[in-house]
Amino acid sequence: MNKKSWKTVAGGVVVLGGILYYAIGGTGSDASSVTDPDIPAVEQTLSSGSLELPAPTGGRVVQHGAYVSSYNPKTLIPDWVAYELTADEASVRRERSDTQFKMDPDLRGVTQAMREDYSGSGWTKGHMMPAADAAFSTTAQEETFYFTNVCPQNETLNAGDWQYLEKRVRSWAKRYGSVWVVTGPIVGKNRYGTIGERDVVIPDSFYKALLVRREDGSYSAIAFVMDNDDERYMLKDCSMSINELETLTGIDFFPGLDDRIEEKVESSVKRSDWGIK
Repeated sequence: MNKKSWKTVAGGVVVLGGILYYAIGGTGSDASSVTDPDIPAVEQTLSSGSLELPAPTGGRVVQHGAYVSSYNPKTLIPDWVAYELTADEASVRRERSDTQFKMDPDLRGVTQAMREDYSGSGWTKGHMMPAADAAFSTTAQEETFYFTNVCPQNETLNAGDWQYLEKRVRSWAKRYGSVWVVTGPIVGKNRYGTIGERDVVIPDSFYKALLVRREDGSYSAIAFVMDNDDERYMLKDCSMSINELETLTGIDFFPGLDDRIEEKVESSVKRSDWGIK
């Protein structure tokens, strides 16, 4: 299978996706309303040919310059955020934007978190696609500050082991030329409750699902899960197969792979491919 990003593969459906978004009630306040049942969901449209996009999960999908987010208007956080990070993109260094977090303008009329929901909560605004992964473009980096890319995250985790994992993702992109990334929350038992007047759900943990293509054309995948607390994590201890992550989340990752390849790649982990011992 040729390695192609949704940035190019989905280029022909970007406009169509935008049209379909408004056609299914993108400006309405009821996130589940569909005005025409014969119109396919935007999520299904975007999923065609894009390796990093999971199977549809029922969220409100929004596509930006660097990532696609499946936003859940019930939890007010994304179910997943997906993108392809290339070696060139991972090599760009830029001072982090001082952009403030804000509501996603492409989901007007859909309830979203706001800055005041986080204020004084004790939880940080955790990027699902880190701003550093979008350093190749000022606009792309600013878009990572939309609340469709943000979850309440423990401060120690955000600035510690999770940030370290994000740095490793960039190193893997440089090593393999590209890495497909899916990141998101696991609400679980919702042991931490919610924050703010809008009841933004605090996840129990977070995951990353990663896929690379080796020089010989074969694929390798790995997943990580870290609890949303101040515990310390070794990557080998929080790594798992994609199948194990799918069991935890109920999400079908990398459905764009050929079924035979997907079964082999997702059923086990070759940690040596990722420099994890």
